[in-house]
Amino acid sequence: MNLTKKIVLAEDNSILSKLLQFKLEKEGYQLLIAVNGKEAVDLIEDHNPDMILTDIMMPFISGLEVISHVRNKLEMQTPIVVFSSAGQEEMVLNAFNLGATDFMSKPFSPNELIIRIKRLLQ
Repeated sequence: MNLTKKIVLAEDNSILSKLLQFKLEKEGYQLLIAVNGKEAVDLIEDHNPDMILTDIMMPFISGLEVISHVRNKLEMQTPIVVFSSAGQEEMVLNAFNLGATDFMSKPFSPNELIIRIKRLLQ
């Protein structure tokens, strides 16, 4: 039986996603990386992940649209952690209204993210 938790990461900054991939795989998670919201939605539909990490600002489909799709169209209760740069308070509020579980402001500590992931997936 495969107990590895699957996490979809939607992040268009490849340096950050590589760093998170390294950290999370070291912790035993399987990371599926999307570089935009459209890829994220495809990965979520194909793999039914245990958790979704998404940046708000991305090409094609925003993180907000990803949240809305997961909650409304797919009707999934998967925990969703949203990343956002400074000055996007309104978007963060929108994200919570759409059903985001948690929020982290960029730049953030990958170690803090791992603590939050463990808490949400226990």
